[in-house]
Amino acid sequence: MIRSMTAFGSARAESQHGSVAVEFRSVNSRFLDVGFRLPEDLRMAEGLIREQLGQYVKRGKIEVRINYTRPDARATPALDPEVLTHTARALALAREHIPDAAPPSLTELLAASRGADSTGGFDPDIWLPLCEQATVAALRELQAAREREGQRLADMMLGCASTVAGIVDEVSQALPGILAEQQRKIADRLRDALLAASPDGFAQISGEELSARIAQEASLFSLRIDVAEELSRLQSHIAELRHLLAPVPPDKGEGQIGKQGGTRSGSAGKRLDFLFQEMNREANTLGSKAGALLMTRAAIDLKLQIEQMREQAQNIE
Repeated sequence: MIRSMTAFGSARAESQHGSVAVEFRSVNSRFLDVGFRLPEDLRMAEGLIREQLGQYVKRGKIEVRINYTRPDARATPALDPEVLTHTARALALAREHIPDAAPPSLTELLAASRGADSTGGFDPDIWLPLCEQATVAALRELQAAREREGQRLADMMLGCASTVAGIVDEVSQALPGILAEQQRKIADRLRDALLAASPDGFAQISGEELSARIAQEASLFSLRIDVAEELSRLQSHIAELRHLLAPVPPDKGEGQIGKQGGTRSGSAGKRLDFLFQEMNREANTLGSKAGALLMTRAAIDLKLQIEQMREQAQNIE
């Protein structure tokens, strides 16, 4: 499955202790570059999020944003019985040594109760599962968005590949005609040269010698414009491109990603970039060997289509 590096995913996990919201923003990058924007209270979740992220994403610049909310204890003030018990015991102990020790006020007792309620507010056993739940859901949304965008990029490149295949077929079919036309031009030039040198020049050379000379010149020309190897390589590169852009069955995928769709080992984006470099090299060679206007135009059109595909591949993981 081809995946784009540009996508967005977010999710929220809630419990009676509060909620955690996780956002992933991904853009293209040569390597995996992860940046965090999260509150210090949840800094403990950074390692867990990196581990989860590594199972889904191999390349791209990822920005991770995390926020949390907690219930407002001030909205429903309540006294904690356990706090009252401990306070009473402490006050009794204090009065054994300081008989006139003053009892705490109601405000202080409420504050102590709120503090007791919040002491476990950032307990890893409470908040790490929330962070993991939100992270996994956000990563699934991110991955789905990357796959949708990747499919659009793949469709665009497959369209360009079909155009490239059409150009290659056109040149292949036109090549015999180009050689025949060049042979005719060589024959005409030889005849013109002989007539210019001597009006009775044809009487001084036999038909066999003239034919041999024409064949020799035509053979030299055909060697100079022989692009059969370049055309064959371009056809091979097109076949490889279609293979890389084809979906992979889920049972051939790897790791966590395989649960949503297969993937080939390695980076498809890097493979495509190398493939387009090779295709561009063949197009340049085709242009340098151009023996007709049709081949020159074909080389230009090939380079244009290859460049369009290369630009799209920059966004592929």
